[in-house]
Amino acid sequence: MDKHGTLTRNLVSNSVDRTGDPRIIVALDFPDAKQALALTDRLEPGSCRVKVGKELFTAAGPRVVAEIMSKGFEVFLDLKFHDIPSTVANACKAAAGLGVWMMNIHALGGRRMLSAARQAVPTGTAKLIAVTLLTSMERSDLNEIGLNGDPQDVVQRLALLANDCGLDGVVCSAQEAPRLRQITSRSFCLVTPGIRPIDASMDEQKRVATPRQAVDNGADYLVIGRPITQSADPVSMLRQLNHEIEGRTGFKI
Repeated sequence: MDKHGTLTRNLVSNSVDRTGDPRIIVALDFPDAKQALALTDRLEPGSCRVKVGKELFTAAGPRVVAEIMSKGFEVFLDLKFHDIPSTVANACKAAAGLGVWMMNIHALGGRRMLSAARQAVPTGTAKLIAVTLLTSMERSDLNEIGLNGDPQDVVQRLALLANDCGLDGVVCSAQEAPRLRQITSRSFCLVTPGIRPIDASMDEQKRVATPRQAVDNGADYLVIGRPITQSADPVSMLRQLNHEIEGRTGFKI
């Protein structure tokens, strides 16, 4: 039992065979389906998964998810559901009905909401993960909304809550990944946004890391957007980032 009164599941961190399991999730943060589909036409499903977030989903709806999946890509539906338990449960059930690989809800919705979502999306179907803190948030942002404390402490508390509710993993920054990997099982997946190649622009992200740092810290999947989507050659950039992961971990694409 930790200081927050939550049971932690301390298991030995064994390596996981990820052969044929792409680590990179390309964020399709585009304003319309045309641009998103144009990029997926250039990428190989075996080299990445893709993320459909609020902007693209609001503009294009479920149809774009179906079109992307028809090309062979597995989709992470990043809508961060956060509402009363029954509403979130129904939204998750609808998302699972689309056939997505992964979806997320917001851990700040609390235990009843997290548990309702888990019931709506049974273990072994679509992966259900929880957002802890947005990687754009710093300690000053937390203080302003009444979540006093260090971001890593808040992330740990929310991750343990999600774990206790039976979720498949969490979204966290690479900075929090080492501690979360120590206190959760190896099957509890850590999805890290805020990934930037060395010397790349940080944009509005605050808690960032390179792909190599993120994997070394225990991340399972890396969400990467602008460094790939705004590259002059997205295919080459994706290949470069996959090679960086492969060279460090022995992971094979």
